[in-house]
Amino acid sequence: MKEEEINRCQIQEWYPKFKSVSIRTLIHELPESFVQYLFDDSGIILPESVFNEDAFPNRIHNLEEEEDYQVSEGSGDEAEPSEPPSFPELEMEIKESIERLGGAVFPKLNWSAPKDSAWIAPSGTLRCTSFSEIALLLRSSDSLVNDLCHAYDSCSDKTLSRPPSFFLALRKWYPSLLPEMEFRCFVKDQLLIAISQREVTTFYPVLLEKKNDLKTLIQQFFADNVRLKFESENYTLDVYVTRDGRVKILDFNPWRAFTLPLLFSWEELEHNLQDEDHLDFRIVESRCGVRPGLKTAVPYDYVDTSPGSGWDQFLRNADEESRRQADS
Repeated sequence: MKEEEINRCQIQEWYPKFKSVSIRTLIHELPESFVQYLFDDSGIILPESVFNEDAFPNRIHNLEEEEDYQVSEGSGDEAEPSEPPSFPELEMEIKESIERLGGAVFPKLNWSAPKDSAWIAPSGTLRCTSFSEIALLLRSSDSLVNDLCHAYDSCSDKTLSRPPSFFLALRKWYPSLLPEMEFRCFVKDQLLIAISQREVTTFYPVLLEKKNDLKTLIQQFFADNVRLKFESENYTLDVYVTRDGRVKILDFNPWRAFTLPLLFSWEELEHNLQDEDHLDFRIVESRCGVRPGLKTAVPYDYVDTSPGSGWDQFLRNADEESRRQADS
């Protein structure tokens, strides 16, 4: 894995090229003072809001549609964060973007979203309607440590300890999105070799009926919209299939590194699946095949799956069940 491959998967890098087939997103470059605020481990201290009266608004009106992609300059030379810290220019920019996106957004940094801190939000989700809610999720997340400190750890040509700039992507919130319609695509040598159900903690019977149609739809979308446009040879691609059969790009992730293989293992993806004419599309085929996740009160990314652990045996059993179902 090269640094350039990791960098291509940053949302501010890939979104401008694929925005016509992605979810509407507005992107802000973060001032270094706010990045340091996220680095600070002295506890959860929320910034002082200059919009105290509407830090948690009940309703925000829609503004006219504008360009989907906007990289805002950092807030400039701000003072070191105080108690509490304050980022008025950044807050103003984010407030305007939330309004432009319909009043609710899904936040993420260069690579990652603060999914592990959704429990602390009033809604129990990553839906945010204010700068205060976004700051709470970002500051409470352990998974964002990867973006802040460890994104390049697996690079063979590592020269960076962290990106030179951090970006906050605000993605339009769609309450009607179905988790069973999210899929992870594995691309090896620019060939789509495998697809996995993204939400592996639940069995969705409807996927059994739609599996072949979904496979064909995603395969065609990749050939038409991604294969010749994304520069890396090896990577993963998360997509969403809408009710009317359109495919939307959710994210790009590096091959291996910090990316989960979900219903596959990296060993079989590396060595056994190399032919796009025999694309392997895996879904959870029964309740016996589900993986650990939020239903265990622990995110799948943070489960201890080391050899000999309880979850290691659980996953082995799940893999055996998946192979048995595939053979039958």
